[in-house]
Amino acid sequence: MQRRQGKSSYIPYLIVLGDFLIINILFLLLFYYPWSWRTTNVLVYDRQMLLALNVSYIIIAYFTIDNHHKRIFEIENVLRLAFYTVSYHFVVFYILFNFLELYMISFKFLAIYFSSFFISLSTWWIIGRFLIKCYRKNGYNFRNVVILGAGKNGVDLANHIGDDPSNGFRLLGYFDDDKNIDTGSLPLLGKVDDVDQYIIDHSVDEIYCALAVNDGDRIVRILDFAEKNMVKFFIIPGYYTYLKRKVELHMVNGVPILSLFSDPLEHGFNRIVKRVFDVVFALFVLLIIFPPIYIFTAIAIRLSSPGPIFFKQTRTGLKGENFDCYKFRTMKVNDDSDKLQAVKNDPRKTKVGDFLRKTNIDEIPQFLNVLKGDMSVVGPRPHMLKHTEDYSALIDTYMIRHFVKPGVTGWAQVKGFRGETKELRQMEKRVEKDVWYIENWSLWLDIKIVIMTVVNVFKGEKNAY
Repeated sequence: MQRRQGKSSYIPYLIVLGDFLIINILFLLLFYYPWSWRTTNVLVYDRQMLLALNVSYIIIAYFTIDNHHKRIFEIENVLRLAFYTVSYHFVVFYILFNFLELYMISFKFLAIYFSSFFISLSTWWIIGRFLIKCYRKNGYNFRNVVILGAGKNGVDLANHIGDDPSNGFRLLGYFDDDKNIDTGSLPLLGKVDDVDQYIIDHSVDEIYCALAVNDGDRIVRILDFAEKNMVKFFIIPGYYTYLKRKVELHMVNGVPILSLFSDPLEHGFNRIVKRVFDVVFALFVLLIIFPPIYIFTAIAIRLSSPGPIFFKQTRTGLKGENFDCYKFRTMKVNDDSDKLQAVKNDPRKTKVGDFLRKTNIDEIPQFLNVLKGDMSVVGPRPHMLKHTEDYSALIDTYMIRHFVKPGVTGWAQVKGFRGETKELRQMEKRVEKDVWYIENWSLWLDIKIVIMTVVNVFKGEKNAY
């Protein structure tokens, strides 16, 4: 069998080569050009510093280069990878920086250099991805793919990887024993057992198997044949037909176990990172933003209606534990605050309270909860106890949202699922977004949600009442 040339294995190395060009060109530009902020002590140990920058990035590139092999990689993921890459690069460089005793270098220079490096690296990677997509869209650097099984799983896969030619997948067709099965626009190339001869006669790079588990003997035979002919073999798990969720593979004494719930915050390091972000962000809000807002808000609340400035309500928190959640009071004092959700044109709201809710200013005292450890800056919004009781009996995945601390803002909120829930489906969608956030948590995602929240505050939200 003749193998097709022109694989994509060289692309990650070209990208990394571009990274090193950026590191060196940026250093020369910032180090030797007489910028107004540069001091004379910056020029000390220039060769040692350039060497440390390059050596430290070799270490980082070793662990990140595999990410450049991915054919489907969104811009958000590119930016996140660039952020982590530059952060780790700075840490490794700083260790070498101290080891080589380069103490005369200006910290301002380092801050400007690594900030510029993040912008330059992100731009380079995005442009590189765009060029690669254009290259693949024109019919180059593709992978020939066949799918075993034209059932629901096989068709779903074909729709996901074949809808955009810039992903670099060329779907040749299906192999299925049912000759009358509807394969849409892709041809039926033969029965499952015909795939061996097809591999011999054609250039096939990858096989995706969507056969049922009771076809185990045939799957193993085709797998062995594919490996002998240097064709990559992938299996779509059968449960995907009825359970489309992110999973993690664990090994228990050599036995593979699929975890149907992924929680990155189970890992101690991730919890530390999230807590540090919470504390730093909460202190910034409480020390800088909160004092002036409190003065004017407190006066306005006092003048609007009798009662306390703060509203305290017991809500469900981490692992189902209750806590007192703080807000600026937006309603007249009433007996239904722990039972009834706020609705549009709610007569209980004051005019000041209506403004506070629309601008999300009423939520600012919750940063006190963040500092106490009851809440996080980002997470599923905490619900009143009655909602927890009612919806946990109606929505199977409802209590999953309590595996992490509730947040001042959250993924569901920035995606528009906030405010009154008139129908069960509205709460189901909100819970769905909350579970997605828990399974896909990252520091970058938290930062993104905070930015989206700020944008929504100025843009306005129709469900904020």
